[in-house]
Amino acid sequence: MKGINENDFARIDLNLLVVLMVMYEVRSVTQAANRLYLGQPAVSAALKRLREMFDDPLFVRASNGMTPTPRAEQLVQQFAPLMQDLHRVIFTQQPFNAAEDNYSFRIGMSDWLEHWLMPDLLAELARVAPNVDVKVIATDPWKAIPLMEQQQADVVITVGNETSRDLTREKILRAGFSTVWHRDQIQLDAPLTLQQFVSYEHALVSYRGVSESALDRQLQQHGMARRVRYVTPHFSALPMLLKRLPLFATVPQGLVPSWCTLYALSAAPVPVSMPDYEVSLLWHNARSEDAANRWLRDLLRGLIRSP
Repeated sequence: MKGINENDFARIDLNLLVVLMVMYEVRSVTQAANRLYLGQPAVSAALKRLREMFDDPLFVRASNGMTPTPRAEQLVQQFAPLMQDLHRVIFTQQPFNAAEDNYSFRIGMSDWLEHWLMPDLLAELARVAPNVDVKVIATDPWKAIPLMEQQQADVVITVGNETSRDLTREKILRAGFSTVWHRDQIQLDAPLTLQQFVSYEHALVSYRGVSESALDRQLQQHGMARRVRYVTPHFSALPMLLKRLPLFATVPQGLVPSWCTLYALSAAPVPVSMPDYEVSLLWHNARSEDAANRWLRDLLRGLIRSP
């Protein structure tokens, strides 16, 4: 295909082509002016420019109005489908039909969010969007911003407050933490006391590999400390670990109902004050009005907010 010379288009006014099409239809400068909500001088000036552009009279006066020349006939036949396609491209946004469209979404999240949300999400997709696939991109609150700035995911589900001018963060849900343990390893009844809390060893999830968290700073205010026996970046490692060893783990509340059911864990409120976490959707501003992305965000909002 011959390359396009952008300079050729610099002297073309799309409005002139609209005048050409209307003039061909009505065969009258006056009627064209009325149709286009322009004055007759403006239409006459546009017609003059069209004649210069195509080096042809285009329309000549006759007893029944302005008669198109063969060149005008040819141009209209060629331009009519192009103008229709251009109108469709400009003014018709491509819809997203979840029930029929084939689509693959990339969703960034950490493993605890995947454990919490993905079973419900996939079940809902199977029901309402059978041709939609999901690819999870492993991330955490510190990786989420660069991941989205580089548009390596369609949406990220994350916690925290960081964002950038390229991104939109929408906070969806605020929730707290619970301490869990396996009832065969630690035989305690809720409520969990502070003394009991520090008398056992702990497993800690840390994306940056540190052995302390906000919880430890709260303990220090009470003059206490806990021993962290195990540090991991993966929440998914905890249930089997708790089944084998007498350990406490403090996890987001979103995990607790399913973990207690699936792994026979016990749970209790953390015996010191802990700041809540906020689950947010994060997306690139370039995708804000994309129909498929908006549909996905609506679906995720409902799942995150559901009890």
